[in-house]
Amino acid sequence: MAYIDKIKEKAKADKKTIVLPEAEDERTLRAAQEILRDGLSDLILIGDEDQIHADAGRLNVNIEGARIIDPKKDPDFEKYVQMLFKLREAKGMTEEKARETLNASYIYYGVMLLKDGMADGLVAGACHATADTLRPALQILKTAPGVKMVSAFFLIDVPNCEYGENGTFIFADSGLNQDPTSEELAVIADSSAKSFKQLVGGEPKVAMLSHSTKGSAKHALVDKMVEATRITKETYPDLKVDGELQLDAAIVPEVAASKAPGSEVAGHANVLIFPNLDAGNIGYKLAQRLAKADAYGPMLQGIAKPVNDLSRGCSWQDIVGVVALTSVQAQGVE
Repeated sequence: MAYIDKIKEKAKADKKTIVLPEAEDERTLRAAQEILRDGLSDLILIGDEDQIHADAGRLNVNIEGARIIDPKKDPDFEKYVQMLFKLREAKGMTEEKARETLNASYIYYGVMLLKDGMADGLVAGACHATADTLRPALQILKTAPGVKMVSAFFLIDVPNCEYGENGTFIFADSGLNQDPTSEELAVIADSSAKSFKQLVGGEPKVAMLSHSTKGSAKHALVDKMVEATRITKETYPDLKVDGELQLDAAIVPEVAASKAPGSEVAGHANVLIFPNLDAGNIGYKLAQRLAKADAYGPMLQGIAKPVNDLSRGCSWQDIVGVVALTSVQAQGVE
């Protein structure tokens, strides 16, 4: 069974309610049909109800069973205006601005549904920038208890691959933090290990990636990953982590035996922590395009309720996968 099929089975076993605030996008409607047909989650679509039904008819997709909320007609609209105003009043929010914001942004409205307990997760980004998805989540939901920062990862599933967890990896941070410090990389490593355990299963083995392995090169970028490894080991002593490691030393046992002998992570890593967003973004796209890997994300970790971003180049099948993953994340929210 393919990895994503296992996730879909988990999602169906404890069905959650997911908000899709981009119902004006054809891919969202096609994904909604598949999600509802397979029983992966309950859905709330946000937008003009007549337009959504017209678009669904034009596309010949069946979205029966989805709840459609049009902010302009929602009887709870003024309640959410007051909620947003009170949440952001200290930051200069006014009632008028709250009303304008909720009228203008379906993503903001969707996040208010999460805040109000009407839904368990949200997926957006097919036609919005990452900042448009992340900003309302951070402003309204904020970070989860005990979490220092929000980060992003891609769940990568490489076909016919013996590395990682039978070809499945987490790549982080591949979607949000541009140049994390060593301290931030340690937090990202811990969050990513927890995401791996929840979404993949098995024991996370974390590699701090670099162009150097165990001092083979000298550079400030190498020092950053060495320090990140030290902080991670000190702060999260139960976590299996090693670095700095080149990619081949991290995942290929034969290379690890030569470059990092004695490491309990090298050659077996399944959680790959990149030194910066350039490396993480390039890395996931190489895996996706050249290795034909399925790449789900960017998934966000560290927010109080699951809110996940999509690549604007995503397919409707990608949306289905991220909704299933979001549902499984929501199962772990207390």
